[in-house]
Amino acid sequence: MPKMKTKSGAKKRFKVLGNGGVKRAHAFKRHILTKKTTKQKRQLRGTSMVNERDMASVSKMLPYA
Repeated sequence: MPKMKTKSGAKKRFKVLGNGGVKRAHAFKRHILTKKTTKQKRQLRGTSMVNERDMASVSKMLPYA
């Protein structure tokens, strides 16, 4: 059987951790930042974890992670 391919968009966006969780960045922080409040932009900093409900689809996109 041929190897499964990893989705190239997913490998750029997600990082699989040792405990099995998946780390992701926040959305809405790339452009049109002038109309967003400082509080909103500050809370979008850093990373967060992928929700349990989305883990199945993320795992499908990253078969060997």
